[in-house]
Amino acid sequence: MGLQVVNAAQLMCSFGVTPSALGVLPTNRVLCNSQPAANILDTIPLTNIMSFGMCTSPSNPAVAAATAAASGVLTPMPCVPATSAPWTPGATKALIANQPAVDDSSTCMCTYLGQISVVSAGQVKVSES
Repeated sequence: MGLQVVNAAQLMCSFGVTPSALGVLPTNRVLCNSQPAANILDTIPLTNIMSFGMCTSPSNPAVAAATAAASGVLTPMPCVPATSAPWTPGATKALIANQPAVDDSSTCMCTYLGQISVVSAGQVKVSES
């Protein structure tokens, strides 16, 4: 397992233009370096996964419509994450609320085909060999 991902970890979407911070609610009651630790189900849009500024994915209906209106010139639109699947693969040896923990190698997919990855886990002290 790599580094445990916690609240305020830095994330990036392959179709986003700015990094975002992961929001982890303290409902699982597991802290890592005084921050709530994430499990693979922490993927709720605008609660766990915040906006990445502007979206450039042609699969996003808002981007597709704006691009069509601009005669085919890619026109980014505000990012509203559309995540519905859990983080993968997760850390199977470490469970949080009976679900695998999220480590810094986990990724999450947006419905608009963006891959969300962890840039910084939010802490640097805890790792498992």
